[in-house]
Amino acid sequence: MERTKLVTLKTPGADRPRDRRRDPRPRDARPRDPRLRDPRALGGRVYIETYGCQMNINDTELMEGLLVEEGFVSVDAPERADVILVNTCAIREHAEQRVRGRIGELQRHRKRHPGLVLGVTGCMAQRLGPRLIEEAAGVDVVAGPDVYRALPDLIGSIRTNAIERGQTLLGLDAGENYEGVDSVRREGVSAWITVQRGCDHRCTFCIVPYVRGPEKNRAPEAVIAETRRAVEDGFTEVVLLGQTVNSYESGDWNFATLLRAVSRVEGIRRVRFTSPHPNDVTPELLDVMAEEPTVCRQLHLPVQSGSDRILKRMVRRYTSEGFLDKVEAARREVPGIALSTDVIVAFPGEMEADFEATLELMREVRFDDAYLYKYSLREGTPATRFPAPDFVPDDVGSERLERLIGEHRAIQREINESEVGSRREVLIERSARSPGDVLGRTEQNKVVAFPGDPCRIGTYAQVRLTGTTGATFMGQPC
Repeated sequence: MERTKLVTLKTPGADRPRDRRRDPRPRDARPRDPRLRDPRALGGRVYIETYGCQMNINDTELMEGLLVEEGFVSVDAPERADVILVNTCAIREHAEQRVRGRIGELQRHRKRHPGLVLGVTGCMAQRLGPRLIEEAAGVDVVAGPDVYRALPDLIGSIRTNAIERGQTLLGLDAGENYEGVDSVRREGVSAWITVQRGCDHRCTFCIVPYVRGPEKNRAPEAVIAETRRAVEDGFTEVVLLGQTVNSYESGDWNFATLLRAVSRVEGIRRVRFTSPHPNDVTPELLDVMAEEPTVCRQLHLPVQSGSDRILKRMVRRYTSEGFLDKVEAARREVPGIALSTDVIVAFPGEMEADFEATLELMREVRFDDAYLYKYSLREGTPATRFPAPDFVPDDVGSERLERLIGEHRAIQREINESEVGSRREVLIERSARSPGDVLGRTEQNKVVAFPGDPCRIGTYAQVRLTGTTGATFMGQPC
């Protein structure tokens, strides 16, 4: 399962110059395209708010690219917008409830702007379709992940009263990879590059195959070309994205081949990828991670459960022993690698012995980081068809999650305390909450706060780790 967080694209206008030759100035110091400064003659002001995983962040960048190309202007707050789009996640019920609440909050902007167009896009839009318009008053557009090319024309038609509000754009397109769309990257120091959309695995708990369709992989030449453009735009770290990214195949290319090619693009300093499936962690992939200096020594391996019985119910297609073999191979072939995982507790049918097996696997592997969840029933997934007595009581699930979090945090603290005193290269991402500090990440994806100037965001620093809160580090430049 994937993390859920709110990400808001806040920078107005198009930050990068249309001329794609390398500009030596920092991205925020480069001139904006003059056509995008004055919205009066263009399609309108658009504010996009994004919930969910990194794939959703990249989808927002694609949507914005399509809208900007058609004359719309991005703005940094909903009160400034003629069009508000909420790009959504459907992985967990909590994410959908947050979106429903947010839709209600955004309606207040109609008092100032009666012509406001409010749209819901993404996985939740695809899952609920017309129900969103019926259940959430004031939604004008509902659009799934494969139909964003039609958004500019549809929004324009609504704004000019050419068609009624309450329109849906749904359907899955096995050929839609958004090739030729120029993503508009706003914030952050990493360029998210989608290499694969959809999923063929069909785990019983997961809604993704039903809202994003089957796996479809981009041409490797297109991925490499986008990587080069990201470098031209000033990015030195790229993150390759896919639902099960390491199952990528295109002609004679597999994911290991693609990863090696991307890692060798001139100007790239770090390459990451997410989220891989344990079954597709191959010796060839580990060889690339060990041999290519720009590929980060960090691997996310979602285990979901330590119980073979539950893994079979989830249709994960590996056993706990097979998973541990992958862990052993990764640590043997890529010394110093950091491992993270996803775990679901209280999956239907989980008994105390199954949960104890998960705790034991966590103790044996000792993950550097983990994203831990209580099972969330998703309408339309096979897991909903398990017999009612199989569903774990909510209080039992909550208690198991709390125990698992405690176990993981103790392990993570021990790992991080052992690293205090070491020196790490950190990519500076943003200002920290502590005054005078900046926040960045190491190659192993560990967060460090240390004294620094925000003008150095996007650059690298050598930092000595001086302490840890358990989850994050404090440091000093060295």
